[in-house]
Amino acid sequence: MRTYCGELNKEHIDQTVEIFGWTNRRRDHGGVIFLDVRDKRGIVQVVINPDNKNFTLAETIRNEFVLKISGKVIARDDNLINQKLATGEIEIVADTIEILNASKPVPFQIDAVDTSEEVRLKYRFLDLRTNVMQQRMRLRSKVTHFMRDFMEKHDFLDIETPFLTKATPEGARDYLVPSRTYPGEFFALPQSPQLFKQLLMMSGFERYYQIVKCFRDEDLRADRQPEFTQLDVETSFMNEDEIMALMEAMTRGLFKSVIDVDLGDKFPTITYANALDKYGVDRPDMRIPLEIIGIDELLENIEFKVFAEPAKNPNSRVAAMKITGGSNISRKQIDNYTKFVSIYGAKGLAYIKMNEEGPASPILKFLGTEVTQNIINKVDAKTGDIIFFGADKIKIVNEALGNLREKIAKDLDLYTCKWAPIWVVDFPMFDANDDGSLSAIHHPFTAPSVDAKTLESTATTALSRAYDLVINGSEVGGGSIRIHQVAMQQTVLKLLGISDEEAQDKFGFLLNALEYGCPPHGGMAFGLDRLVMIMTGSDSIRDVIAFPKTQTAACLLTNAPASVPNKVLRELGVKISLPEKD
Repeated sequence: MRTYCGELNKEHIDQTVEIFGWTNRRRDHGGVIFLDVRDKRGIVQVVINPDNKNFTLAETIRNEFVLKISGKVIARDDNLINQKLATGEIEIVADTIEILNASKPVPFQIDAVDTSEEVRLKYRFLDLRTNVMQQRMRLRSKVTHFMRDFMEKHDFLDIETPFLTKATPEGARDYLVPSRTYPGEFFALPQSPQLFKQLLMMSGFERYYQIVKCFRDEDLRADRQPEFTQLDVETSFMNEDEIMALMEAMTRGLFKSVIDVDLGDKFPTITYANALDKYGVDRPDMRIPLEIIGIDELLENIEFKVFAEPAKNPNSRVAAMKITGGSNISRKQIDNYTKFVSIYGAKGLAYIKMNEEGPASPILKFLGTEVTQNIINKVDAKTGDIIFFGADKIKIVNEALGNLREKIAKDLDLYTCKWAPIWVVDFPMFDANDDGSLSAIHHPFTAPSVDAKTLESTATTALSRAYDLVINGSEVGGGSIRIHQVAMQQTVLKLLGISDEEAQDKFGFLLNALEYGCPPHGGMAFGLDRLVMIMTGSDSIRDVIAFPKTQTAACLLTNAPASVPNKVLRELGVKISLPEKD
């Protein structure tokens, strides 16, 4: 009967055991062969003495051979105990050895820390054998198990929704699937099950959940993938406070159960407007003790136009951020930070260093002594601090200083705690585009906090009934109360510039369903990949997905995407016209 390698200990001494696994390492010591054999539970050392009948066979064993070994468990000498292994107090003296399968020389040593991501993804089946990936996948499984258990205990029903559906208003980001039976027409892979889960509420199920794959064809970042997994939740007859309380309870229980982290009794709440004003982003990392402070009123009347003009412009702002003890930041590092904020459109990064002999900065001559002192007083700067400034359009200043805040905190290790969840609420309904049109901040099915008539006259300032859960500066979940009345849904689509004809074409089934007794409802979706990334302390969601895509949305393991034969394209009614190469 099989015994797992990692479960062997002193209680097994003098027992004969049978193990299966891979050769993690092989060593020859004076005619004695030592094998570190690895399975899903851990590693154990196997000793093969020269008088073993399988010794010649053992000499052929190399790393990653698949083995079946039986032998007697013995205690290691005290001076040979390996404290780094859970099984380090014992070893197996092999009796019989069977090579179940050989392995070619591997392109990298399993558990090597310096293997490039490109090689790891190309040979993902080997990378997944590493201890760190094994642990991450196990933790991910525990997360989904807890979520399912929580949902079932709270009377939620697991219902699958279609993968082949209709393109959304954001169709440019859809993955399209050509239909063979309807030539020239396409299905779209869902960016979320949003409309189907709302239809389930209209169908009377009241509480739905699903751990589901979603697809989005967009530029990638470390925390995004073209296909991603989310916990999707929808419920009827609950308001936002009730939904947030339930999802908070699940999150709190999840962290405690899976990684033994106590997130506190109640998560704090911040409005969208306050988050942007103080922290520059709508996903504030509350572990960081740095705040962005508006100083427009101090600079409106100075002659220095770089600051004065944004200070007087209602669509711009001048803001400062004090870093306690930051005066020792070098000029080279300031130059690096200046280059960093340029990513977000900032034209520069002004600063004042609070040195022993007084404030120092190239901009002091433009500010004057009084204004400089007023700024120092406003941000409460002391000797040894540094103040950084942003002056531009509101969005540019917020993004530049908000992301600089996070970078400086990481560089200087300014975190005041390990975990900091927070709810962000009171999002605007719409975002105004440069051409005057409106875009939905979340999606077109989010309910506003006002009635339809008021919404029409206050579209640019109206708030939505949406909420995001942020942990350590990452949005791990977002949701809202949905529109459940057809007149309100038509109003929102109209404000988004969607004509009645287009609305019927894209959402006719939803608009029709809303007229048949739709209950008030709302929900939330958690990004499972991002949540597991945070819980494991990984730098990328690619590190917590078994078979991820690269940042260019390619699979190095299978060489996807790939071309298909012309015969297949003809059957689908698809003709490819590639842009000419330079």
